[in-house]
Amino acid sequence: MDNEKGRMSRREAVKRAVLGFGVGAVAMSASATGLAAGRSGEPATLLAGGATSLRDLSDRLAAAPRRRDFKIVPMILTSPEQWDSEALHEVLRYSGGPKQVWDNTDLESPWLNLMRNAMNTQIWAFRHPNFLAVSATHGSAHLALYDDYIWKKYHFAKLTKGKQKANTFILEPADAHTNPVDFNNPDGVFSPHDNSITVLQKRGALFLACHNAIWELTMGLHAKGNNPDHLTHPQMAAEFTNHLIPGVVLTPGIAGTLPELELAGFQYAK
Repeated sequence: MDNEKGRMSRREAVKRAVLGFGVGAVAMSASATGLAAGRSGEPATLLAGGATSLRDLSDRLAAAPRRRDFKIVPMILTSPEQWDSEALHEVLRYSGGPKQVWDNTDLESPWLNLMRNAMNTQIWAFRHPNFLAVSATHGSAHLALYDDYIWKKYHFAKLTKGKQKANTFILEPADAHTNPVDFNNPDGVFSPHDNSITVLQKRGALFLACHNAIWELTMGLHAKGNNPDHLTHPQMAAEFTNHLIPGVVLTPGIAGTLPELELAGFQYAK
């Protein structure tokens, strides 16, 4: 009887140990792959569990001012009040990491897919929840950073030769509303179905806008007479600046800002 009790005790101990391991494994999985809990009872976000530094950066960026009431802007910006200097400063001093900056110039390239893949790999394969992906956006990719008003008013569909009827890059696909806990869902929020600027922003990615891209695009439109309100070139550049999509950080010029990002520890990707 004593031997039987001993066997039962050992069996129960093993059972409890296995159950305990299972609970621990689930907890570890939730910590590694789950979502960052919101503060003060706020709902969870699409930030990875443990992304405390990235969460802090997102909060600071949300509080940083964005001036979108320009009447005119010059060709070369010379004063910090002419771009999102406070927000850019927060990006440059981000102490989390790793940090990667993508030199995105082609609207029709797989730029959003590459950023999403980099984020997925860093977060779940290498366990870097505070990984920061930044898009240094210029060239034709910059068209994705303007709101619907500018797309319609200046007939951007023609600029894309009809490939894009509207700014689909900022839409949230239906897959964006699937359960984010299932991070390996091939149709889920972290899948190729969600190569959306808006979704990537919710995951902590940042999109930098380029004043030089704004100036040169409006210069071309102005010269071609695509100017329904008969604005001067500086006025049109101001209008485009005022209609950047939410969350974007305006820089005085991407080509000149890239060295600042690399000096701040960002890894360059093309």
